[in-house]
Amino acid sequence: MRTKDPAAVDRRRWIALAIVMTASFMDLVDVTIVNVAIPSIQEDTGASFSAIQWVTGGYALAFAIGLITGGRLGDIYGRKRLFLIGIGGFTIASALCGLATGAEMLVATRVLQGGTAALMVPQVLSIIHATFPAEERGKVFGLFGAIVGLGAVSGPLIGALLTEWDLFGLGWRPIFLINLPVGVAGLLLGRRFIGESRAEQALRLDLLGTVLASVGLLMLLYPLTHGREAGWPLWGHLSMAGSLPVFALFVAYERVKTRRDGSPLVELSLFRVKSFAAGIGVQLTFGVVTGIFFLVWTLYMQIGLGWSPLKAGTTGIPFSIAVSTAAGLSVQKLVPRFGRKVLQSGALVMAAGVVTYIWEAERYGTAITAWQMVLPLVVMGLGMGLIVAPITDAVLAEVPREHAGSASGLINTVNQLGLALGLGLVSVAFFGAIDEAPAPDAVGTAFSGAFVHALWWVVGVLTVVFLLMFALPKRTGGAAASGAGAAAGAAAGSEPASGAASGEPTADVEQTPVLI
Repeated sequence: MRTKDPAAVDRRRWIALAIVMTASFMDLVDVTIVNVAIPSIQEDTGASFSAIQWVTGGYALAFAIGLITGGRLGDIYGRKRLFLIGIGGFTIASALCGLATGAEMLVATRVLQGGTAALMVPQVLSIIHATFPAEERGKVFGLFGAIVGLGAVSGPLIGALLTEWDLFGLGWRPIFLINLPVGVAGLLLGRRFIGESRAEQALRLDLLGTVLASVGLLMLLYPLTHGREAGWPLWGHLSMAGSLPVFALFVAYERVKTRRDGSPLVELSLFRVKSFAAGIGVQLTFGVVTGIFFLVWTLYMQIGLGWSPLKAGTTGIPFSIAVSTAAGLSVQKLVPRFGRKVLQSGALVMAAGVVTYIWEAERYGTAITAWQMVLPLVVMGLGMGLIVAPITDAVLAEVPREHAGSASGLINTVNQLGLALGLGLVSVAFFGAIDEAPAPDAVGTAFSGAFVHALWWVVGVLTVVFLLMFALPKRTGGAAASGAGAAAGAAAGSEPASGAASGEPTADVEQTPVLI
């Protein structure tokens, strides 16, 4: 039997890493790339502000609803298989978004895009975990953290360039069509270079749990997003209140499902792990921060200040650089030494940047310039970078290895749920501070005032984030295990910190070479 060349195997796994990271980057960019093109989309399609919220919020909602199921499907049927299905569907949905003939079709195809992303994204951490040994994951997840930070904030710049260039007279549509060559390449290369893995324990899909979770989320988020435009009708309040007993029923059913066959949609036992339960709360509230800020920031610059998409997009470059820089440093250098203090410092630093932004927006009004925004954006970016990379380790440090996909999906779900909540709260935090129809010469002042009002909401939520972080362990799994490999193993969410630290083989994948 021919022995495989170790150098060739090593090359193949790094190619596999590049593929899944590119897919993650594509998803992260797609969350924010739409924001900067909103005025162009609105002008071209005649979409209302409620429809615009659904273009962004519909993606986040479908993503949130599908992530837990997507992670569990990967555990059951194979992570490579679900990754390829997800990236293929995401590519098709992106094409449909770019071909949308109106606001309604765009909203529908964005929901489809979010649903297919929910099949793709939960597999990424699990594939990385199955592909790289514990001692190498520190380097891998340091890179992954930087990619996450860069992808989350470079969407506005990419969207600005594509919208401003008006390629082939397509206006805003290339912001979606750009995914086509990337998705096709990822699909073809993924089939060749990514190895298959799945949970060792035989699991079943929890269909009823999926339905209950989906209904509860829709009952909560739909009226929150649509309520202002509809005049906050009684049915909206009843729907949001009714979501609570639906979630309670979901929890009760999950307990029954656990006793019956051990295959619940959500492993409730995970919430007995302090780091996981506290980290989930941090992820949820921090998602609200990003959901509010990025949308109102775009509306403020382009509609309130009258800036072009390109000017608005390039204004975010300092923010992008600060996030990616701090994200890389936090995992590699700071967290192993200072533990959760790094995350708490990130929340305080980001809040300080927001307060600085509020002061400048009030002081300069509609005459504010892009260079005057550099200081608050850099401070905010540094704070965000200190949070986005190490929070994964803090949440997943002690997650049992057999629930890799489910836990990864749950983390992404609560973050996207927070994002969807934040986008829904824009109706209150931003549009609620604007008169129904401000005079044309008063739009700038109205939007600037609403922007400041929304930023105070951001400060308030960041305060909650900071307080919740006191419930995180003082030292995360990676720091406590002394070694970047342990940190990365914990971040993968597939084995406890002790297994990562000792370099023991994982038990959640088939014991065969993963790259063949």
